[in-house]
Amino acid sequence: MAKSLILAIDQGTSSTKALLVDEDGQVVSRGLAPVSESQPRPGWVEQSADEIWQSVRRAVADCVGPAHAAQVIGVGFSTQRESLVLWERGTGRPIGPLISWQDQRTGALCRELVAAGAGPVVRSASGMPLDPMFSALKARWLLDAHDRDRSRARAGELCLGTVDSWLLSRLGGEHVVEAGNASRTQLLNVDTGKWDERLLELFGVPCQVLPRVVASDGPFPAVRDLAPLPDGVPVLAVMGDSHAAMFAHAGWRAGVVKATYGTGSSIMAIGDCGDAPGLCRSIAWDLGGPTLAVEGNIRATGRTLSWLAELFGATPEILLAEAADTGGVAIVPAFGGLGAPWWEPDATAIVAGLTLGTRRGQLVAAALEAIAFQVEDVVAALERATGEVRVLLADGGLTRSDRLMRLQADISGRRVARTGEHDLSCLGVADAAGLVAGLWTLQQLERRPRTADEYTPVSDQAERAARRAAWREAVQRSRPVPATGERRTT
Repeated sequence: MAKSLILAIDQGTSSTKALLVDEDGQVVSRGLAPVSESQPRPGWVEQSADEIWQSVRRAVADCVGPAHAAQVIGVGFSTQRESLVLWERGTGRPIGPLISWQDQRTGALCRELVAAGAGPVVRSASGMPLDPMFSALKARWLLDAHDRDRSRARAGELCLGTVDSWLLSRLGGEHVVEAGNASRTQLLNVDTGKWDERLLELFGVPCQVLPRVVASDGPFPAVRDLAPLPDGVPVLAVMGDSHAAMFAHAGWRAGVVKATYGTGSSIMAIGDCGDAPGLCRSIAWDLGGPTLAVEGNIRATGRTLSWLAELFGATPEILLAEAADTGGVAIVPAFGGLGAPWWEPDATAIVAGLTLGTRRGQLVAAALEAIAFQVEDVVAALERATGEVRVLLADGGLTRSDRLMRLQADISGRRVARTGEHDLSCLGVADAAGLVAGLWTLQQLERRPRTADEYTPVSDQAERAARRAAWREAVQRSRPVPATGERRTT
């Protein structure tokens, strides 16, 4: 008999990927559809919600042949998280662009709320610092731009949703959002799992415009208009992309810390850190009950390398092959401010140490160092909050670079284990969907072989300390000078 298949769809910032996974957890086929983004003004990052939906349809068609379509017993979605869409409930037509998680247009509003003393209330309820990366400020901006008096929102004519909510709306059915994605909006109370009235009032978001929060296993609307899949195939699981990657690592096990190297980076461990400085509390997933995660988010990791590639008219692969010694060059890629553990939205991207002898291979090396230093900054903060981190589990497209993985081990002074599967968000939501379908158990997922390449540090403690001190100095130069005229030292 033909094996049952799970179709996993990962809608990310730069592309949508699809995987077919069989009953043994093996990947049968893959599909890919790129997604564009635009920067109409400095600090603004937008995408087309319609293009994202069409990219899902293209990736599915690229992955699923007619022979396999009838074997698919369920679908899982993993999605980019804090990005936000506003659309008309009756027509399904997007109103305005999708505002990306990378977008910084709400920086001035964020500063106003911080100055008004809203930061502690927001952090206490949502588990996250007040920052333009999260969806709440984007929600206010979209409603101010398209429904200033909130009359259409209160009348139920408009829908606000994250990418998972938008994609599920294309399938029909009720306006819903998965709990983990909802927790990244900064409108959800992370402890109750419900929309928080104080936050809704603070950000000016009527509850009528928001989706109903559901568990990671739904219920969700069934598949519609995803050829060659027949209509009616159930959607079994939905997760945020970083949460899905954690699930693929069997991240519910004690002591597991993962770093996803994508456009930005998420460093995550399962647990509760309380009010640890620089870190966020989120709902990782809700499968029989909510599971909390401790997380730090970096705005630009892979984006640093793609920026250099655009600058030089080359591909990232070509640049990686040219990486040399930094020659004293340091890059702080605060293109949209700095994320964890600094949470400095007004930080400025800098390139320091340039000389007439600087060549692009040294800039590439500095970009790779910036990625590794940013990850270690968050891992160190997470270690202070949760305990010793002995091994860092690495996933994401950038982990294909052996040089970066060796550099991460050296800068961190830790063992780094690179997963053998680069599309881990896809694989994680496939694991979750298969769990819901009864194809395997959590215990079987824990025992599933996970191939990994391991990297161990070769630098000594003194060398690591000197390199980290130079990085911290560069970070301080990128941060804004307070009104006192003295730079922050934390």
